[in-house]
Amino acid sequence: MMKSLKTYLETTIFNFVFAEDSPDKKQDTIRLFDEIKQGKYIPYTSDYVLQELLKAEEPKKTKMVNLLDQYGVILLAPDKNAEILADAYVAEKIIPVKYRMDGIHIAMATINNLDIIVSYNFHHIVKLKTIMGTESINLREGYKRIGIYSPTEVIENEE
Repeated sequence: MMKSLKTYLETTIFNFVFAEDSPDKKQDTIRLFDEIKQGKYIPYTSDYVLQELLKAEEPKKTKMVNLLDQYGVILLAPDKNAEILADAYVAEKIIPVKYRMDGIHIAMATINNLDIIVSYNFHHIVKLKTIMGTESINLREGYKRIGIYSPTEVIENEE
C-alpha cells in the first residue's frame, strides 16, 4: 500500500465538484474526493484558495467552502516565503505576473513539503513549461520535487 500523499487542492478542484457543464471532470473530481475520504490523499489547501472561493456566487460559494470541513482539508496560512518563491517564478517568466496567484499555489505546496498539487488549471499550473520551470527553481532554492497533476491523472481507474 502506497503512503497517503500530502495533496494540495488548488481552487479549480473545489469548482469542478459542481461543474454540470463538464461531466467528465466533475466525475473525476468527485472520485478524487472519494479517495481523499478513503485516506489515499491527505488534503491541504491554503487561505489563498479560500479567499478565491469566497468570491464565488451563492449557493455555490457555500457548497465549495463546505467541502473543506466535509473532507477535513487542512488550511495552510498565508506565507511570506511562498510569495517570495512565487515572485521567482514570475521573475523567470514561468508564471505571467497577472497570474501570480497560480504561482503562489505552487509555492505554498512546495514550501509546506507536500507531495503533489492537483489542479484543472491547464493554462498556468498543469502545464509542461510550468512544471519544468517551477521544479528547476524549487530545486535551486533547496526544495524537493513536487508533482503537478489533474485529478484524472491521480485517481484510480476502475477496471
